[in-house]
Amino acid sequence: MNTHYTYFAILLMSILGPLALSFDRKVAFYKHWKQAFGAMLLPAFFYVVWDIIFTQRGVWSFNHLYITGIRYYNLPIEEMLFFFVVPYCCTFIYACVKSYFPKLQSNKNTGVLFKSLALIFFVIACFNFKRDYTFYTFLFCSIFILFILYQRFNQAVFLVSYLIILIPFLVVNGFLTAIPVVLYNDAENLGIRIFTIPFEDVFYGMLLVMMNILGFEHLIQKQKK
Repeated sequence: MNTHYTYFAILLMSILGPLALSFDRKVAFYKHWKQAFGAMLLPAFFYVVWDIIFTQRGVWSFNHLYITGIRYYNLPIEEMLFFFVVPYCCTFIYACVKSYFPKLQSNKNTGVLFKSLALIFFVIACFNFKRDYTFYTFLFCSIFILFILYQRFNQAVFLVSYLIILIPFLVVNGFLTAIPVVLYNDAENLGIRIFTIPFEDVFYGMLLVMMNILGFEHLIQKQKK
């Protein structure tokens, strides 16, 4: 295989399973494609802008051997597709958890956990303001968690879903960082790796998933009215 299609191949393999299983009768995720794709637009825009800025600042870069070379504002087209492929897979998993465990609901404990996470993330950001990836990832996570505390957001379903999501997310990121397709400047992060994956990636992904799920639920509720 031409190595320049490596990133494309990873994205394709990532979405094939969720796409095929979207027609499961109980979940019937295909019926919510409109809401799922609608929910992707704002987060994708936010992340693409973030990605462009960080690429320009040298926080990370992309190995030219494993991308097609098609770029927009110096960002590989594959990286832009990442912000649609990954949210689709993650929102699908969230929909499955919600369908198969309808009694799973937020409670006082999940609220306390979310508030604690917001505080912890804010403290981490404050102590790492000179590391761009660490600072902005934890700051944005902290702010968004505080925001969703006042929104219609099933914290319990999200937490269970994200624990499941972490498995394929780490596998995909593992390939991207081990090959490596994506190269990180360790001066801009904590230097802590989960195998080859920067620690910050877990929370960079967490924010992406939260943004998409909040938008998805908003559009679902809007459709019901």
